[in-house]
Amino acid sequence: MTDRENERFHHAIRLGDDALILGQRLSEWCGHAPMLEIDLSLANIGLDLIGQATHFLGVAAEAEGKGRDADALAFRRDVLDFHNCLLVEQPNGDFAQTIAKQVLFSNWHELLLREVCDAPDHQLSAIAQKGVKEVTYHVRFANEWTVRLGDGTEESRLRMIAGLDWMWRFVDELFDPKDGAPSLRSEWDARIAKVLSEAGLEQPKARRGVKGGRNGHHSEHLGHLLSEMQFLQRAYPDARW
Repeated sequence: MTDRENERFHHAIRLGDDALILGQRLSEWCGHAPMLEIDLSLANIGLDLIGQATHFLGVAAEAEGKGRDADALAFRRDVLDFHNCLLVEQPNGDFAQTIAKQVLFSNWHELLLREVCDAPDHQLSAIAQKGVKEVTYHVRFANEWTVRLGDGTEESRLRMIAGLDWMWRFVDELFDPKDGAPSLRSEWDARIAKVLSEAGLEQPKARRGVKGGRNGHHSEHLGHLLSEMQFLQRAYPDARW
């Protein structure tokens, strides 16, 4: 690959891996959410993300030029070859923990896709322009539930606090300079502060960030997720649907 193709590959694959892994995580809620409305909402958000992943990984495969397609990148890579941020691979936990992850990621994701909309790469820009419309809903869903849980019962408030506390250590990685994302930090901070204020929640205390996902260094959680997601492809590698 040329330097330009290599840069395009890594940009597209990070975008695709984030969406793919979070989409897979959300699919785990199917049939298990607290109520039918939430079950459908989480499933639809997951489908949006997997759709975005398909397009971004398709661009990555094209830039790589090795004959792989989006499916091959999704189902035939090992854990060390994934470049998603650590936040999206974290376990769902209870509903509040899932919402904590979703509110932190979705607000960042919308800001990032809006930036990609203006990218000189027309394919990435087109995918982002469609994706940002979907992610705007993801943000609204996550923000509203953060407020409901934070300003709800004592039980829901405590669970929301615990969820944010678990997820906060993975925030710094979202603003990796490789994605051009440091410029998004101030607006993201303002968004999250506003939502937490409406929810009657305090921002978790600053702590040393945990990073590594962008370079293929993941938690044990991703390996378990991939073993389930890739099972059929690995068990029947020559299968055709």
